[in-house]
Amino acid sequence: MNIKTTHTQNIFRIILGSLMLIAGIGHLTFQRQEFLAQVPRWLPNNPQFMDFIVLSSGIAEITLGLAMIFLVKHKIKVGLTLAIFYVLIFPGNISQYTNQISAFGLDTDLKRLIRLFFQPVLILWALWSTGTLSFLINKTKN
Repeated sequence: MNIKTTHTQNIFRIILGSLMLIAGIGHLTFQRQEFLAQVPRWLPNNPQFMDFIVLSSGIAEITLGLAMIFLVKHKIKVGLTLAIFYVLIFPGNISQYTNQISAFGLDTDLKRLIRLFFQPVLILWALWSTGTLSFLINKTKN
């Protein structure tokens, strides 16, 4: 299951993969505390559990980042998986907004609200840059 993508799509796929790698490394190291702010507050408020969520999502982000860059023959599956990942972590962004938690420079309600609108952009970026969006549109036509 592979679809031809443009040079521009490939560049954006690699950029998104690189950003995922940086974010994943941040989860494990220099931004670990910041990412704790995005663990949904409806999950158990156990520090070890919350840290596990941050670390495991960081590992997932590193894996997805590497897959976006290197698993070109499977880019449709990777793009769809990354889009699903973005949907799954969205409750953390909502929790940060509704609980008024400051992190990553999001220190006002307005900034936290604006951040929520970037998640659909990331989802579309993952689907478009991998050719998954075209693939899904063509599948629904047939």
